[in-house]
Amino acid sequence: MSLHFHLHPEYPQPHLVSAIVEALRQGSIMLYPTDTVYAIGCDVTVKSAVERVRRLKQLSNSKPLTFLCPSLSQIAAYAQVSDTAYRLMKRLIPGPYTFLLPATKLVPKLLLDPKRKTTGIRVPDSVICQTLLGALGNPIVSTSAKLAGELLGDLPLTPDDLEPLEKQVDLIVNDSTPLRSLVSTVIDFTQAEPEIVRRGLGYDIVADLLA
Repeated sequence: MSLHFHLHPEYPQPHLVSAIVEALRQGSIMLYPTDTVYAIGCDVTVKSAVERVRRLKQLSNSKPLTFLCPSLSQIAAYAQVSDTAYRLMKRLIPGPYTFLLPATKLVPKLLLDPKRKTTGIRVPDSVICQTLLGALGNPIVSTSAKLAGELLGDLPLTPDDLEPLEKQVDLIVNDSTPLRSLVSTVIDFTQAEPEIVRRGLGYDIVADLLA
């Protein structure tokens, strides 16, 4: 049976954060709110947990997983950040953006695009996410809590999407705010010029910066 944690959206209770973090270190997977969609997540350093997320989402090993970092400085440990990427990312984070970047050796293979050796990283504008990241000390997997595909144009996430997952995860984190259902804007920094490959929250801001 899943454990439920009700966190304050602005002042997450330290004793609950500690319990969640300890469970993640032990290999638990969770449903949790981000600044975009509700997500399925785990500690990226726990292989068994990442494998469970993949099975739950029915993702083949050829499909990369996005993960959350608390800051641009930590992104630089997990990805190669060009000067162009750095300047743009610095203006966008924290926020609803996923950055596709060449991965460093610190990124577990289970998270990578195996052909391109790239990874997707976000720095969320969410107190709860940032608090969990700070307490855990590792990045956290962030994949939409939607078992169908995540292509541009999919219907927004609904409570009905979460129901099938509630018995398949170990932890359910709730912040008592309305369900957020819009995806992040994805920016590809693996080519010479940045390219928006998915429109989502914050798209207009990125488009203006790239114009």
